[in-house]
Amino acid sequence: MIYTVTLNPAFDKTVEIPSLTVGAVNRITGMRTDPGGKGINVSKVIRELGGESTAVGILGGRTGRMIQDALEAMEIKTGFRFSEGETRTNLKVIDPVNHTNTDINEPGCSVPEEVLNGLLGDLRGELKKGDIVVLSGSLPKGAPKDTYGIWVRTCKECGARVFLDVDGELLAAGIREKPYLIKPNDNELSVLTGKKLYTLEELNREARALMESHGIAKAVVSMGERGALYLTERETICAEGLRVPVKSTVGAGDSMVAALAVSEESGRSLEETVRLCTACGAANVMCSGTQAAKYDVISGLMHEVVFHRL
Repeated sequence: MIYTVTLNPAFDKTVEIPSLTVGAVNRITGMRTDPGGKGINVSKVIRELGGESTAVGILGGRTGRMIQDALEAMEIKTGFRFSEGETRTNLKVIDPVNHTNTDINEPGCSVPEEVLNGLLGDLRGELKKGDIVVLSGSLPKGAPKDTYGIWVRTCKECGARVFLDVDGELLAAGIREKPYLIKPNDNELSVLTGKKLYTLEELNREARALMESHGIAKAVVSMGERGALYLTERETICAEGLRVPVKSTVGAGDSMVAALAVSEESGRSLEETVRLCTACGAANVMCSGTQAAKYDVISGLMHEVVFHRL
């Protein structure tokens, strides 16, 4: 089973505003709403890929109920805990004229540590050896900075393979507990290593050094339009980015993580994994908001993926 963890979910409201102008009246020409947060986005894509997951996390108030109801309507299993306060609403502004995507994210409500610990206890009671746990996204206000480190360690003790997709201090704390897979982008890897990394060779070298020093089995370094590097203990594959019409870049990385989890669970080869992940990321940016791309779109892109070994 794949479990996705979203400790700071959001109700995503995506609007289209042609020629967005600061300091002026802007008119919305299109709008959609989606249950959101990185782990929840991963679960939505897993469903489109024909996989099954359980979305766990912390919700609050009427907005939290709306997120849970929406996921259950999609037939996605859930395991949420409710806390006081209201789950945040995030605004995604797409300007189709200037080709920009602007995120305006609320910080979210504070969550008591006992609620976090309770949710971790719930998950620990469900996990079995070989399960996959995806930890991704920001933490709620007041959560300890080492939260993901604690979650990685606990899930590993249960025999689960942990995928960690966070950045900054959260990534630094999490990798100390040796997750199975990490997925930084090129800028996040640069920040983590304390040096600006430009070339494929530099990114590959530093990612591999990080894997070796922290006992990490796999890493994926996303590079936007340049594509991504896929590293295992034995090899590195560089996949080129696909050129597709872009509606929204929100959730592209989450789509890749979903494809990684489904591929890991089903035992796909590295080459098959690279094709699926690249196609998932490209199909996602063709969609508005944080909706998951349909599988027929994803499968139609898979044969266009170009990659080579470093």
